[in-house]
Amino acid sequence: MSSTQPLFGRKALVTGASSGFGEATALTLARAGAKVAITARREDRLLDLAKRIEAGGGKAHVIVADFLKEADVIRAVAEADKALGGLDILVNNAGVMYLEPVAEADLGRWRDMIELNITALITASQAAARIMAPKGAGDIVNISSTAGRVSNPNGGAYSATKFAVVGFSEALRKELVPSKVRVTVIEPGLAQTELRDHVAHAKTKDFIETWANSVRQLQSEDIANAILYAVSQPPHVCINEILMRPTDQER
Repeated sequence: MSSTQPLFGRKALVTGASSGFGEATALTLARAGAKVAITARREDRLLDLAKRIEAGGGKAHVIVADFLKEADVIRAVAEADKALGGLDILVNNAGVMYLEPVAEADLGRWRDMIELNITALITASQAAARIMAPKGAGDIVNISSTAGRVSNPNGGAYSATKFAVVGFSEALRKELVPSKVRVTVIEPGLAQTELRDHVAHAKTKDFIETWANSVRQLQSEDIANAILYAVSQPPHVCINEILMRPTDQER
């Protein structure tokens, strides 16, 4: 690593790092010079990602955790801080997307989505803020969605979680202004990830797949580059929100 890298010397925790946005973000931050801790449930994927990061000259620490468990969330943040020798960046990426009509919804799945998309994100943010605020610097990046701006049929609960991420992030940003910790929310549109695999409702999944095949979708690297842009700004600049859609996406 070189001091010419924009994130040289910084330490980052990326949640949901076993695939998609999280995987790409961990690779991107590591290439930019950050030491990264990567967390998710799938240990095999995390170990493979860590090997790729280290093969490129980076440093990675694997933390296997289930973010549906509050204790795991708190442990992951504390372990990242200890293993990396500090924590400067938290990327709250872990999440799921369960889409189905309200009348047919599996409320158990929806409760899990709320716990993961909202409660775990809040828990991790709280733990990270307690580390960063005394130092007077840091970045908390929360992944929302265009679904946090526009609600559509069959996406009621998912949209509710993503609207919540936007609202929570803005309140947190204001609370952390005195401590100079920055908060950014990223709101991607249609992207090529595993999220659509979570959709169990057949008609909804068919609709989304047909739509996705008609659009040049965002790639995980696009979101990772947006995150890198936000966290590599000079200390006096806070990128509050990045709303990004494929050029072909209207809504």
